[in-house]
Amino acid sequence: MATFNYTVDTGPMAEEIANVSNHVNGTTGAVVAMRTAVIIAEERASELICDNVNKGFYSLIRSQISQKVAKLQSEVDSHLMQLVQQKNALLNIQNRMQRDYNMIAGRYIKLFNGLNTSLKNRIFALDKPTIDFACNEIDKISNRSKYLTATIPVSQMESISLSQKIIASNAKQRALYVLNSMKWFIHEMNLQKLLNEQILISDMELKSIGSVFIPIAIMESNRDSSAQKNVDIIVTTKELNINVQSEILNRLYSEFNKFNWSQKKPISNEISIEYNKLVAASIKSTRTKELASKLFQSNNFQTF
Repeated sequence: MATFNYTVDTGPMAEEIANVSNHVNGTTGAVVAMRTAVIIAEERASELICDNVNKGFYSLIRSQISQKVAKLQSEVDSHLMQLVQQKNALLNIQNRMQRDYNMIAGRYIKLFNGLNTSLKNRIFALDKPTIDFACNEIDKISNRSKYLTATIPVSQMESISLSQKIIASNAKQRALYVLNSMKWFIHEMNLQKLLNEQILISDMELKSIGSVFIPIAIMESNRDSSAQKNVDIIVTTKELNINVQSEILNRLYSEFNKFNWSQKKPISNEISIEYNKLVAASIKSTRTKELASKLFQSNNFQTF
């Protein structure tokens, strides 16, 4: 069999393969550089996106907070204005109440001062001699040294004797006034005691058996718009115990429908004179006295 030997030159192919290897190496470097650039770009893009997202989120939150702050500020301002108005209204009410209180307090102070003066005059009028002695004579006696004639430390014998006589005369005169006042006071006390003994009932008289006249007051009135009349009976509590008062009231209520009422005759002169004295001695105004006299004259009542 024939044998053929050929020699093939591989140099160009090796060169071409070396060139391809260089290109592959360049492509690999380009790919690595591109990958690095892509990674850097993606990192920058992600950071930019995160920054924008964060900025937008913070802007949104800030906008919402600003809106809520503005809304709440407007509500607070409206409530503050309302509170200021209510404060002014309460201050006006307080000032008005203070004025009303001062006016009412002044009115009642004037009224109670008048009542105090009236009660004082009436109490003083009950026992005028004792009041005069306690309020006037006691002060004079306590301050008698101020009313006595004073003498100078240095004087002649004639002036000393005359001054002593004047002092003695003054003391005797004031002692006479005191004795007369005491005499008059004791005399009035005795008269008052006799008058009380004539009016009051003694224990011996209460123990005796007999008829006793007891004053009562029966008042029939209509206190509302209905036609029903109310009956009030007032019995004195002097010298009567509870059992006797109850017995009298029960008897009067049971016998009330049997009473024959008749028009009262003109008021007696003694009662009119006594009432006029009380009106004249009152410290009320003239208009009040005239109205009281007019009501007394036009009084119309019945008895049985």
